[in-house]
Amino acid sequence: MKKNKILLAMAALASAASVNAQADTIKWECDYSFNHKKAYCEYVQERFESETGHKLQFVELPPASDEKLGIYQQSFAAKSADVVDVFRIDTVWPGLFARHLLDLTPHFESRQGEFFKGAWDNNVVDGKLVALPSMLDAGLLYYRKDLLEKHNQTPPQSWQELKATAELIQAKEREDGQKDFWGFVFQGKAYEGLTCDALEWVNSYGGGSVVENDGTISINNPQAAEALDMAASMVGNISPKGVLGYMEEEARAVFQNGDALFMRNWPYAYVLGQGDQSPVKGKVGIMPLPSGTEGGSGAATLGGWQWTVNGYTKSPEAAVQLLDIITSPEAQKMQFKHGGDSPTLMSLYDDPEILEIAPHMSEYKDIFAAAVARPAAPTKRQYAKVSKAFYNASFDVLTGKSTGEEAVASLEKRLKRVKGKKWK
Repeated sequence: MKKNKILLAMAALASAASVNAQADTIKWECDYSFNHKKAYCEYVQERFESETGHKLQFVELPPASDEKLGIYQQSFAAKSADVVDVFRIDTVWPGLFARHLLDLTPHFESRQGEFFKGAWDNNVVDGKLVALPSMLDAGLLYYRKDLLEKHNQTPPQSWQELKATAELIQAKEREDGQKDFWGFVFQGKAYEGLTCDALEWVNSYGGGSVVENDGTISINNPQAAEALDMAASMVGNISPKGVLGYMEEEARAVFQNGDALFMRNWPYAYVLGQGDQSPVKGKVGIMPLPSGTEGGSGAATLGGWQWTVNGYTKSPEAAVQLLDIITSPEAQKMQFKHGGDSPTLMSLYDDPEILEIAPHMSEYKDIFAAAVARPAAPTKRQYAKVSKAFYNASFDVLTGKSTGEEAVASLEKRLKRVKGKKWK
């Protein structure tokens, strides 16, 4: 009997050794040293290791996008996963990195309906799903609730309404002594932020997305030209000429100081505007961006980050298992609670637990649902050139150097040269 017990114990040890030999260690990007994110990292680690039998190792990467980009490019050039297996990429990187990323289509196509459409489509390159949405960002319109009420106005549904309302209230507030008050501030500097703003103007007028998902260059059309001319008509009128040098923080500073009626910005500005030291605390409303035509719909440029798997990982099955866990509703709720990241699953914007923490999240659902991706996936490694050409053309219209019609015609020629025969 004793001999049988010994044999059984030896068999159990051998079985355990066999399981451990098959266990993989996945290197996962998670900011463990940040106190507010530590609990989230540990939650995922506990789930992953208990549910799969594999091990999870935290990897911390530089927060700056350009530094991350350099690390990824070096790793891919070496065809290595020594640094990281599962990590986050910027919204505009799927096309750039697609050939180095694991094809997730067979593993996750059944979950497509759970995610916001724009965020999902952003990660499909040449018919292959190369990433899953991790956190969302999208442009939205901020407005002063108190000033609209004071002057008997309603939130604008179109850009024309926004201009008319801004002109009226700007004039009245200046008459009341607020000489530096403006109707609308946005990101007007020639940089990626202007690409986001200009894409929203163009798309809201029905002018397309500069380059469509099939690679077609669509920018040269009357609607796009009209949208850019509309934006130019605001500069020096309801927007200060200084807006041509504004990025996100410059626009926020003017609005949060109480010197603007409307602002285009990202969701992060809402929490700051509601801070105890904010002059506009309790006076700020948010809504989808206006449409270009009466009865039309606005458009918000998609931002955020995406989870992806290094195509050179030695443990693809374990990496996919981790991806399934970190995109689950439970994990996304933890990510929101401990990191503030807006979820990418539509159902969570109706979740009582999230709405109890942040009631304003319910207002983001329609905004994220209407979000449009920048043309990064179809233009692949040429996106940086495409974006630069687009924001420079838009800037020329804002400054009066060219008309909308001239700008879109010139931009089309420029993009055709960048494209060549095919986007690569």
